[in-house]
Amino acid sequence: MKIVAIVLLILAAIIGAAMFWLSGNIDVLVKYAVAEYGSAMTQAKVSVDAVKIAPADGKGTISNLVIGNPAGFKTAHAIKVGQIDVDIDIASVARDVIVIRRIAIIAPDVIYEKGDAMTNFDAIQKNIASYLGPADSKKEGKKLIVEEFTIRDAKAQASAAFMNGKTVNVSLPDITLKNLGKAKGGISPGELGQEIAGALKAKLTAAVSFDRLMKSTGEALDKAGTAVKGLFK
Repeated sequence: MKIVAIVLLILAAIIGAAMFWLSGNIDVLVKYAVAEYGSAMTQAKVSVDAVKIAPADGKGTISNLVIGNPAGFKTAHAIKVGQIDVDIDIASVARDVIVIRRIAIIAPDVIYEKGDAMTNFDAIQKNIASYLGPADSKKEGKKLIVEEFTIRDAKAQASAAFMNGKTVNVSLPDITLKNLGKAKGGISPGELGQEIAGALKAKLTAAVSFDRLMKSTGEALDKAGTAVKGLFK
């Protein structure tokens, strides 16, 4: 019994040390994961300036996240956001499934660009799917459950290949998703990215008609051309 007690004490000490290490380094771990795995999954440059998460309660912020565009697109980025509020269940960090109580993306700058073959969000989803592969659910690694995900007060823009990187403003309703991954007992970061990108693309598709955009831009160019010609009468 004494041996068992000693073993249990050693295990408790190891777990305690691991939790202390995770708590002290969680900012670095999250920042690294967002930039490195985000870039690998989307095949676009993903950067983040800072991560601050309180070890006591798991609440914090991610500052200045930028998700660039995959190759072939002309606009500056897909998403740029100054502040993301997060609330992580710190006790779950050491488990196989990490529970994130809330992710709130506040006032992001979203650019929806239609290229020659697909939109930038189509390309991002395709790249994530390629990264995951057909057997992703069988891969080892941490899984995630996100109890609430929101995007609010977004500034959205649309662009198309013929616009050469120029954009027009469009309205984008707020987005709220609940219990992501809960039904499956947790999903991979890639699967989470797929669900979020899909929800965002659905809202953008409803908000933007590229046919109307092309027609209105063409009409504006025709009017501008007529006005310029008038100067030389």
